[in-house]
Amino acid sequence: MTKKEEREAKKLEKLRQEKERMHEMFAYERKYGQYNYICGVDEVGRGPFAGPVVAAAVILPKDCDILYLNDSKKISEKKRDILYDEIYEKAVAVGIGMASEKVIDEINILQATYKAMQSAIEKLEVVPDLLLNDAVTIPEISIPQVPIIKGDAKSASIAAASIVAKVTRDRMMKEYDAVYPGYQFARNKGYGTKAHIEAIRAQGICEIHRRTFVKKYI
Repeated sequence: MTKKEEREAKKLEKLRQEKERMHEMFAYERKYGQYNYICGVDEVGRGPFAGPVVAAAVILPKDCDILYLNDSKKISEKKRDILYDEIYEKAVAVGIGMASEKVIDEINILQATYKAMQSAIEKLEVVPDLLLNDAVTIPEISIPQVPIIKGDAKSASIAAASIVAKVTRDRMMKEYDAVYPGYQFARNKGYGTKAHIEAIRAQGICEIHRRTFVKKYI
């Protein structure tokens, strides 16, 4: 076998393994296959000191052929961007919901997360029959729900929602970096890195900081 043939064989084997992994990622979607529109729901941004919490709701088609879906934290930024475009191209419906830092301060991060998720579901152009959620049961929703612990690594629909939410929020934080310089929002995405904490101590907080998260630093 030539080196070129070896490379091709390795490439094909990797592709086979990925297709096998994705088959497992659709296990929950197959389990609840009697439902026409299964929606994955996930959020990003519960922990940061600044910016909104962002939720996404994604309904994938029954014959979905997207590869490499996974927990957004396990995928490179470049790969997330590619998958984000593919998800929007192929999904039956995508909804985005947010809760601002002011809402987070007012009602706490958990309740704000629920609000963001409710909003994401409401913005779907197709009403789902079933929700597959990453770990939580969303209040005030009449649609049947299945909470799955670490669902973004176990369900393709939740993984897709995780990626959409992550890319959406990261892009927002990059824009905020230009509006509120000095905090390195493009780099830290609002999380409490050492440099971010030092910036808060040096220049105070800005409009998008969560007061309840940073009160011990100001």
